[in-house]
Amino acid sequence: MKLFKALSIFIGTIIGAGIFGLPYVVAKSGLILGFFYFLVLGGSVLLLHLFLGEALLRTAGQCRLPGLAQKYLGKPGKFFTMVSVVVGLVGALLAFLILGGEFLNILFSSLLDLSRAQFTLIFWLILSYFIFKGIKFIASIEVLTTLFFFAVMAIILFFSLPKFNSVNINFLNIDDAFLPFGVILFSLMGWSAVPEITDFLRLPQEREKIKKIMVLTMGIVALFYLFFVVTVIGVSGQGTSEDALSGLLPFLGQKIIILGALAGLITLADSFLILGLHLKNTFIYDLKLPPGLAVLISCGLPLLLFLLGLRSFIATLGFVGTVVGAIEGVVIILIFKRAKTMGDRKPEYNLKTPSWLPYLLIAIFVFGALSQFFI
Repeated sequence: MKLFKALSIFIGTIIGAGIFGLPYVVAKSGLILGFFYFLVLGGSVLLLHLFLGEALLRTAGQCRLPGLAQKYLGKPGKFFTMVSVVVGLVGALLAFLILGGEFLNILFSSLLDLSRAQFTLIFWLILSYFIFKGIKFIASIEVLTTLFFFAVMAIILFFSLPKFNSVNINFLNIDDAFLPFGVILFSLMGWSAVPEITDFLRLPQEREKIKKIMVLTMGIVALFYLFFVVTVIGVSGQGTSEDALSGLLPFLGQKIIILGALAGLITLADSFLILGLHLKNTFIYDLKLPPGLAVLISCGLPLLLFLLGLRSFIATLGFVGTVVGAIEGVVIILIFKRAKTMGDRKPEYNLKTPSWLPYLLIAIFVFGALSQFFI
């Protein structure tokens, strides 16, 4: 039961708002390139999860990524990690704002004569209040909301399958070859959950299963994503929308899409609060900012970027995925290499990797970051 709960935590952490951006980018680039990115990035992210897990198991006490960076890479490592954390969190909050406005528009456009931007402001105002108060209002029912999300996704897939037409699938489009990289990477990253799992599984015989949990998680997530992507594209084709749901409206009807938007909105609200509170606490505890200023920056920066015109959900996901992937991916690799020789405890698992593998991973993440200039 405890191992199953750890698996659920990991899967639930990874699968979130990123899933809604996947069908659009794969529809644009083609299924062949989409499958290629899932294969390469799924394997790369799995290795990072395993690297981080071993580094944590080699380190006495409880640590998170910035703490590991300071221990094994010194102040420069901690600085770059903190920059990545802040940029990643602000970018993710901006993406959630954009998508939250889209889902509110789907739910209430027939009742309220408001624009998507106005719906986004409502979403921001309500959730910023809870961040200011330090309240995660659905924490007690988080398991139920996660189950509700997956149940609704299953319903959408069930009603989509009869509408599926393979003619709608684009198999290859070189013009958008680099588009999926950041979005797929964002959707697969789950290393924020790795410290939680190592803390949750305390016994040696439990920790020996962490590697198996990580491999199983990545397999389940990748297969679920691919099934979702192929099904959505097979129904909506080149009309696939950035939020995945609105493009399905003509085929599935309003009731099913409203249900999907409601499930998505609950998931977004939960994620926005978790990340917003985490960013607020990062400013307070790591950067020593006053609480009021921390809340103002945490909630104000994503809104400011939105008001300045950054309103593309896909572009935001792509940027966050590549920046966080490039910086934190490289940091995790360097931490793993240092922890092999500088760690202060014997880990419950010990990876045997070829000497060239970490450098290949670094090349993949750096190439991915550079490729975004060609989108």
